[in-house]
Amino acid sequence: MAEDYKALIKGMMGKKRFIHSCNVADMCVKLAEINGEDVKKAYTAGILHDCRKEADADVQKREMLASGYKIDPAELDAKSTWHGIAAAYYVRNDLGIDDPDILNAIRYHTVGHAGMSRLEKIVYLGDLVSAERDFPDVEKYRAYAMKDLDDGMYRALKWTIGSLSGNDKKIPVCTVEAFNYYMDKRLKKKGE
Repeated sequence: MAEDYKALIKGMMGKKRFIHSCNVADMCVKLAEINGEDVKKAYTAGILHDCRKEADADVQKREMLASGYKIDPAELDAKSTWHGIAAAYYVRNDLGIDDPDILNAIRYHTVGHAGMSRLEKIVYLGDLVSAERDFPDVEKYRAYAMKDLDDGMYRALKWTIGSLSGNDKKIPVCTVEAFNYYMDKRLKKKGE
C-alpha cells in the first residue's frame, strides 16, 4: 500500500514536492520508531500530507469547504493552509482512508492544535524538519523533535508563531492554543 501511495503522489506534484513528501514520510517513520507509534500510519500520513499542495486553489478551497472540518477565519485567509484540510478531505473521500488519527495528522500538519495525538505531532514535526529543510537552526529543531515530541512542538510552534507574526500574517486560534498547551506542559514538567 505504501508504494501505491508513493506512486500516486508522484503523479500529483512536481519533483521538489515529491522529494519533500518522501522525506517527510521517512522522518515520520523515524519519529514513530523512537516514540512507539504505528510506523505504517506514520508513513501513510507523512507521504500523503501534501497530496493537495499543488492542486489548483479553487480545488483546494472547494475540498476544504466540503471537508466538514472546523476552519478558522485565519486559515480561510491564508491559502498556504488550505492544502492540509483539502488533503484530509481527499484522503478520506478519494482514497477511502477513514482512520481519524491519520486524517487529523494530515489536516493539522501546518497549524497544529492543543492536545495533538502522538501521530499528529510526528507529522507536524516531520514536515518541519524533513531532510531537505535548510532553514537556520533546522538541526536544532531536528534534535528537539527526536528527543521529545512535546518539547519539539513547543519549540516549533514558538518558531512558527514568531515567523508568522514577524511577517504580518494572521495566526489561527488553534495554533495559539497549541502553543499555550505545549508551553503549559513544558512549565509543568520544569516544575516537577
